[in-house]
Amino acid sequence: MLTIDQATYDALVAHAKRDQPDEACGVVAGPEGSDRPERHVPMVNAAGSPTFYEFDSTELLTLYKDMWDRDEEPVVIYHSHTATEAYPSRTDIGLANEPGAHYVLVSTREHGGAEGPVDFRSFRIVDGEVTEEEVTVVDHLPARSPA
Repeated sequence: MLTIDQATYDALVAHAKRDQPDEACGVVAGPEGSDRPERHVPMVNAAGSPTFYEFDSTELLTLYKDMWDRDEEPVVIYHSHTATEAYPSRTDIGLANEPGAHYVLVSTREHGGAEGPVDFRSFRIVDGEVTEEEVTVVDHLPARSPA
């Protein structure tokens, strides 16, 4: 199950709508081993495409170095689908290389960049196997327990 706070949920949806007609993409980092999506990092879709996303390699390397320095990992890897349902494509499945991450898809096909609901779904993708999981949106993530 993915538990995400309302502000982060809203930020992912806003990014998906803002990048219309292209797919949006990004990461929500969190403390290593915590499964807590805490720090939203919107990325540039280097493909600039309405049907495909690709992280910019330089930007991605910088993000991973930053996460390393902060003892973080990618808790959520997200992108949007502009014309199809919020379900991983074969390409998405092939690119999924973080077995511990939640893969979130935001479909904007119904309203595009305009006001209106989106389809927001989360998946685990391990060794090409896709498993949908429940998404719970909370006002705030519970306080972290001291280390």
